[in-house]
Amino acid sequence: MVKIEPFALEHYLNDKDPKAKYNLAASCALPISLQELKSLSDSAAFSPNSDNVTPPLPTEILSWSMDYGSMFGSEKLRARLASLYSVKASTPLSPDNVLITPGASSADFLIFHALCDRGDHVICQYPTYQQLYSQPASLGAEISLWKTKGEDNWRLDIEELKGMIRPETKFIVINNPQNPTGAIIPRSTLESIIQIARDHSITVISDEVYRPLFHSISPVDEEFPPSVLSLGYDNVIVSGSMSKAYSLAGIRVGWLASPNNDLIAACKNWRSYTTISVSQLDEQVASYALNECLHNLLKRNNGLAKHNLGLLEKFIEQHRWACEWVKPVAGSVAFVKFSKMGRAVDGEVFCQRLLEKEGVLIVPGSVCFGKGEDFKGYVRIGFVTETKVLEEGLERLKAFMMEGFEGLPVCK
Repeated sequence: MVKIEPFALEHYLNDKDPKAKYNLAASCALPISLQELKSLSDSAAFSPNSDNVTPPLPTEILSWSMDYGSMFGSEKLRARLASLYSVKASTPLSPDNVLITPGASSADFLIFHALCDRGDHVICQYPTYQQLYSQPASLGAEISLWKTKGEDNWRLDIEELKGMIRPETKFIVINNPQNPTGAIIPRSTLESIIQIARDHSITVISDEVYRPLFHSISPVDEEFPPSVLSLGYDNVIVSGSMSKAYSLAGIRVGWLASPNNDLIAACKNWRSYTTISVSQLDEQVASYALNECLHNLLKRNNGLAKHNLGLLEKFIEQHRWACEWVKPVAGSVAFVKFSKMGRAVDGEVFCQRLLEKEGVLIVPGSVCFGKGEDFKGYVRIGFVTETKVLEEGLERLKAFMMEGFEGLPVCK
């Protein structure tokens, strides 16, 4: 029987979310309605008051037979994703290089179950989303955590990676943009990772679910991080989703993509046992968003992220006596460390009391992203939410800093 560790973050959110008045724990960019999505279409930009703009669900869908649809995802959606990944790639992807899944978690599940075996050695960036190391561990792989530290700006050490490689190393797992820190793996580091993987015939698994929410770095920056799909190495596979950067978590559409047809074929085989197909309605909305609304939707979300990040930064600057961070570059979350007189507070108690007294929900890093003694005092804050909610949540957090923070226990 396969045994897997409890998913700490998901359990925590499922338990605490109903009690929150101000949810600053969400990692998705502010969810969007279909009506608002329609207003962001390229067609709407030319006729904002017209009722003739093509909606996300065109009327012809009413005549569709609601069968399984395409087993591996709609051709239109896969073609659009292939074209987006091919913009900077030397060899363009085809729709056959893309597989649609019900969310990125499902994509990662397929990747590990299709490719990972007992006895494999897996190197995983850390901290990161728990699935990326707990799932291969449950399959019998040995996991080495490639650790980063806030004191070092969450920088990945390439020399350390070289020393972690073994004859049985099969995968290097990365997350870019990164959860929970909001850091990126810059282009030069990505290129070094790919070169090491090529030298040792290692497959790189890249969770790119927060791509392309880059609010604090420009595409013209020489260190702007491309998808690993564009770096000229076949043994890479990425996962992505409509949930985070595209504000459409409710439609449950994700994907995996690779230039290596053998990797895709292995995932297709596992997909047949798990998914069969994704909802035609969900795929239609995803296609509409990526084909008709992409630039306006990203403008909305990057603009919101940049504005709200300024509000969070102002809070941190006002409370430097108690908190510190590495300012996020991308994504929708920040990892903030709270201390008293140089000693990290108990993050779990902090989050619990903040929720009880002020109704503000944030996530304790040591519980949801740490193993053992890691990330004491750290909390994850989701800031790409409705601005009013963030403002009110930060006001309540300020009140707690004045009235309840002094009574928090510190870590030993």
